Amino acid sequence: MKKFLFLYYGFVTPTEEIGAAWGKWFEAVGDKFVDTGNPFGYGREITKSGTKELTLDLEALTGYSIINAADIDEAEKIAKTCPIITSIRIYEADSM
Repeated sequence: MKKFLFLYYGFVTPTEEIGAAWGKWFEAVGDKFVDTGNPFGYGREITKSGTKELTLDLEALTGYSIINAADIDEAEKIAKTCPIITSIRIYEADSM
């Protein structure tokens, strides 16, 4: 098995229904999760030219999870079942 990082984009104000949908998804994916992750709060981007405040909006990086999957195709199939997300980026966690 390989590890894959899901980076979630987009923000919807949490409701009871959204929480329930996430709970069902976590159960469905089950032991494939290495880390179910967390949503992100406000943050900062630090570069050589300075610091920029990051906010939560529809374009923002808003959370992460880490899963085990045989390959990126399996990781994509799992990602496509995720509720309430504008988009997900998948990265293989390369173990060089």
